[in-house]
Amino acid sequence: MNEFLRGVRDSVPIALGYFSVSFTFGIMAAGFGIPPLTAGAISLLNVTSAGQFAGISLFASGAAYFELFLTQLIINLRYALMSITISQKLSDKIKTRHRLLISYGITDEIFAVALTNEKPLTLKYMLGLEWVPILSWTFGTLAGAIANNLLPPSIQSALGIALYAMFVAIVTPAVRKSRAVMYVAFIAMALSILFYVLPLFSNLSSGFSIIISTVVASAIGAVFLPTKEEEEHNK
Repeated sequence: MNEFLRGVRDSVPIALGYFSVSFTFGIMAAGFGIPPLTAGAISLLNVTSAGQFAGISLFASGAAYFELFLTQLIINLRYALMSITISQKLSDKIKTRHRLLISYGITDEIFAVALTNEKPLTLKYMLGLEWVPILSWTFGTLAGAIANNLLPPSIQSALGIALYAMFVAIVTPAVRKSRAVMYVAFIAMALSILFYVLPLFSNLSSGFSIIISTVVASAIGAVFLPTKEEEEHNK
């Protein structure tokens, strides 16, 4: 029980942040005509901010399932790598089915907190660390979807900025530490703008724009902006 409560204590800041962002997602989902319970179920089953926002936008635009699949694969592929990393810190006593349960709740913030934990990660600690933010993410979405019809349009529009503020908050620390990350971010941004303004790409959907921008920017970064470890290895 102490391990579970320790996980809950460490998860409180994450849960508070998740509620505000998921509230915005709930408003956006309701704006697309998604019922509150369905919006809550989306958050409970996905637990991924960028993936969910991109997903419902693609649904609303009538995108094909294959396009939706590729977009979600590109956006959420990092979670597989995070889960593999976290598995190396888990206690050897944790069984495979419990490891799968833990992997379901891995997010960027939960991964960061778990990775910096000095002690071996136990099942009870990870459950406490994950389930409070997951419940906050789910009920925040539900509250936002219900409140969509109650809030004035000006407040709804203001809350819509929360998603972009969250993305800036995630990228900014990494950009400040690494010029390579900054260049890759600007390349992806430039490509997205080109796909939007050039007539040649006017028929390209938003999903494929995200896929192409992400893959191309990452490839350029990997080839021309290798990390120091890679440069030393190449020498």
